[in-house]
Amino acid sequence: MATLGFIGFGNMAQAIAQGLTDAGAVRGADIVACAAHFDRLEKNTAKFGAVALADAAAVAEQADIVVVAIKPYQIEAVVGPLGDILARDDKFVVSIAAGWTLDDYAKLFGEELASRMHIQCTIPNTPMAVGKGVLVTETSNTLTDAQTAEFERLFSAISLVERVDAAHMGIGMCIAGCAPAFTDMYLEALGDAGVKYGLQRATAYRLAAKMIEGVGALYLATGEHPGAMKDAVCSPGGTTIKGVASLEDSAFRGAVIKAVDAIEQA
Repeated sequence: MATLGFIGFGNMAQAIAQGLTDAGAVRGADIVACAAHFDRLEKNTAKFGAVALADAAAVAEQADIVVVAIKPYQIEAVVGPLGDILARDDKFVVSIAAGWTLDDYAKLFGEELASRMHIQCTIPNTPMAVGKGVLVTETSNTLTDAQTAEFERLFSAISLVERVDAAHMGIGMCIAGCAPAFTDMYLEALGDAGVKYGLQRATAYRLAAKMIEGVGALYLATGEHPGAMKDAVCSPGGTTIKGVASLEDSAFRGAVIKAVDAIEQA
């Protein structure tokens, strides 16, 4: 089995490791990682039976698949010096750094070196930890057919792999990667409403969480327009349409779009 290496092992990298090991797509012993704080790294890798390594160069040497999981501003300093190692035919890079595209890596490494590399740029989200994630994936890449198959095998086990062009990676990140925070706020608000009317908070959260999961699953299974799904729940003169009307009066949909605008225009 291929060795999976993480350069950076923060929350997102750990979510991916959790999802992959739980799904049986990779063994913990086949994961290596490095991070800035080695004592913390040892504790975090121990959760998966993974191996903590001293630095990024060691990860690049030992891994067949190298996941760049550090902050975007760190890439030039940390990953830039690794070009000769990463350019080997038996390795490929999966970048999960927001804002970094294939063109950015080509500029970082230079034309000659980049031409020998195999790179796939992506943006993941945290539900990958439980096998319910989304991986926004740049259409352009330099993977071989075999590497593409391995990439798909790994990440489709824990996520929807959705391919978009480079120009739309940012909005894809916003909807799949940032909007979980909006959904968490919605989940919390529904929980608060449940508590207001007498439900235990844990019960209210479970009901709301399963409802959110179910609505997403229903859309993915049927492809029905969300408006039609909403209409199917709203009986004439019924309770649900009154709640929908209240949300419209509060500019619910407009507030969601404004939140996306705030991220895209930042």
